[in-house]
Amino acid sequence: MNSVNADIVIVNWNSGPLLRECLASIEAFPEGVGQVIVVDNGSTDGSADISALPTRTRIIPMGENVGFAKGCNLGAEHCTAPYILLLNPDARLLANGLPSVLNFMESEQGSAAGIAGIQLVDKFARVQKTCSRSPTLWRYFGQGLGLDRVFPRIFKPHFMLEFDHATTRAVDGVMGAFYLVRSQLYVDLGGMDERFFVYLEEVDFSLRARLAGWSTYHFAGGQAFHLGGGTTDKVKALRLFYSFRSRTLFIFKSRGAAAGVALVLLTLTIEFGARCISARSVKQLGETFRGYRMYLRSLPAVIRTALACSKDDMRELRRLQVLAGSKAPS
Repeated sequence: MNSVNADIVIVNWNSGPLLRECLASIEAFPEGVGQVIVVDNGSTDGSADISALPTRTRIIPMGENVGFAKGCNLGAEHCTAPYILLLNPDARLLANGLPSVLNFMESEQGSAAGIAGIQLVDKFARVQKTCSRSPTLWRYFGQGLGLDRVFPRIFKPHFMLEFDHATTRAVDGVMGAFYLVRSQLYVDLGGMDERFFVYLEEVDFSLRARLAGWSTYHFAGGQAFHLGGGTTDKVKALRLFYSFRSRTLFIFKSRGAAAGVALVLLTLTIEFGARCISARSVKQLGETFRGYRMYLRSLPAVIRTALACSKDDMRELRRLQVLAGSKAPS
């Protein structure tokens, strides 16, 4: 039996029956679980209308979609356990998945890990390759043109497809579907950056944790189920818009204004043409146009936010370097 627990935070937005299945898995495998906090982002499908909540579970209704990052932070405010597990509603705990990774974090090998993910398996019990590299302008260039699939050695893809995920190792990032973080580190870093409405907030958090002296680990000794796609699979144009928005913010914040401007130009020119040419149907082409239209309309506000990210980054970098000297293990 574990001596430490993790409080679980689930951000829900129109996830249908997936939320109930997720909560049922927590009830089935409660070892290592403290509180369960569901932040509902104004769901309209009745997914948060649960008459009999499982033990230790509470729902915080927001009344509107405040975004994934802010939802995580609001849930984390209620956490008291030494660890916080950010769990997607389309994920489910499996036997010994959470206890095993908690044991790893408490071990000597895991002492340098501030964040950990585990093997995520699909409905066929196949391990998904979900560990990722930190995004760069070069990587987005290769991804936008599909060169990461043709020349993966030169244009390394975002996900570490060459890594079989069968061994425990430090990585740049693990998927936010199962994202275990030390509670004190979450507080020290100020939680997720709420300027990321959805996508890349956990990548940004892992990067800031690394600057503060902590590693992100993929732990191969535990598993959880992950459906993938989730609720945003139903709104592909909106998903495309938010992915463009988040990566613009990330590159401005982590790589500087020049790289950020270059990414915007790449997105609006070469990548737009490549997406139109590679569209497999009229419907997909229409979704691409709608996603780009939303991005274009929001671009002035996105760039203002991105420039603020870039300006704030130097101050944040200095703070994290100080934190690395005082908080992180040697």
